[in-house]
Amino acid sequence: MTDLHRLSIRELSEGLAGAKFSSRELTEHYLKRIAKLDTQVKSYVTVTAEQALVQADAADAAIKAGTATALTGVPIAHKDIFCTQGIKTTAGSKMLDNFISPYDATVVAKGKAAGLVTLGKVNMDEFAMGSTSENSFYGATANPWNLGHVPGGSSGGSAAAVAADLAPFATGTDTGGSIRQPASFCGLTGLKPSYGRVSRFGMIAYASSLDQGGPMARSAEDCAYLMNVIAGHDAKDSTSIEKDVDDYVANLNGTSVKGLRIGIPKQYFNVAGLDADVKARVEESLKKLEDMGATLVEIDLNMTEAYVPTYYLIAPAEASSNLSRYDGVRYGYRAENPVDLMDLYKRSRSEGFGAEVQRRILIGTYALSAGYYDAYYVKAQKVRRLIQQDFLKAFESVDVIAAPAAPTTAYKIGANLSPVEMYLGDIYTIAVNLAGLPAINAPVGFDKDNLPVGLQLIGNYWSESQLLSVVHQYQQATDWHTKRAAIAEENA
Repeated sequence: MTDLHRLSIRELSEGLAGAKFSSRELTEHYLKRIAKLDTQVKSYVTVTAEQALVQADAADAAIKAGTATALTGVPIAHKDIFCTQGIKTTAGSKMLDNFISPYDATVVAKGKAAGLVTLGKVNMDEFAMGSTSENSFYGATANPWNLGHVPGGSSGGSAAAVAADLAPFATGTDTGGSIRQPASFCGLTGLKPSYGRVSRFGMIAYASSLDQGGPMARSAEDCAYLMNVIAGHDAKDSTSIEKDVDDYVANLNGTSVKGLRIGIPKQYFNVAGLDADVKARVEESLKKLEDMGATLVEIDLNMTEAYVPTYYLIAPAEASSNLSRYDGVRYGYRAENPVDLMDLYKRSRSEGFGAEVQRRILIGTYALSAGYYDAYYVKAQKVRRLIQQDFLKAFESVDVIAAPAAPTTAYKIGANLSPVEMYLGDIYTIAVNLAGLPAINAPVGFDKDNLPVGLQLIGNYWSESQLLSVVHQYQQATDWHTKRAAIAEENA
């Protein structure tokens, strides 16, 4: 079959269970597509063809034996920030170019237990710091919709792999928008769960109080299938929540759009730099939801101007602490012929880390240093609480909050935006991480250059089912999520 990559996760699951095709056939199909097309997209850092075929054969045996799960035999790509036993795990950095993890991240282990077949590890901004996937030791990944544009970041490899149909779905991580923004740029659905909903064990840390793993796929239904596997409490992660997990697939029609109160923050739609096409597509999608029975309610989020400065104090501060372990001693990159221990530390870090990572480490170290800790870091944490309270007050009168996922569509590769310009592009996503809330991106159309536009819906704590359900019903009434880039239509 030449069109297996056009099937949804549900169709793949049913096809495997009904013996219409085998997991080996499906896996070989995707491996052929990767071999043919990824030279243009450059989404994969490591392709694990041999292991994938072994896993596919095991999946076929489980299906025949009647011990399969809903996803047994379905291929997946993992962001190269999740540790994978026996497979290189780089976080997109020269620092970890030679690191073979001795264990699996919980997200990866849960995927294996469910019978998922790992196709490989996909590219990302180094240590998840960036919005373009250009900040990678392995070079830039291209946006399948236009190979001269970025796929977003930091989960750009995950987004590009799915948008080019080089994987049915993928894992991503979101510290300040790194699932939602690339999903927006590549015309996908991407869910950032509530903080603590998905285990962070084995997920290489950027900013520990902000990081959260989640699914990236074409539709809310596809994301729900992966959430059913990766969500849940993990004793290995002290920030993991002990709370019952919904059946996200069964609940896809559980929230009625009729009567749903959607908050429209007036501050979000008056942001300088909001592209006219992005604003128009988002407003059209909100009008469609209104036609489906939702009520649009204007709300105030008065802390909007504090999002970027607060985030870019807290996240680099945590990064400076987390990345201090990469010192050239225990694992990872080590400078050659150091003259003494200080030279080893200095050169290993300056040679092993890229420019953006070094910039954020320096900002964070400064904010945490004696004399500045109270003035910057502590104050930022106090403002963070005010941002959280701003959202909680809004949720007293609305069910979800709507916003663009990004103020623009995908940038050109090599656009060389200044760090400040790049950081301001995160205006719509970072507050969700500061508050620990769940949020989802849904594709809602294209700009004048045929680049995808995304709508972001933000929910209250633990409302992942509601967000997936609302987007699923929107996707039953529209077809934006079914649109494919030209490269995705090619057969291997």
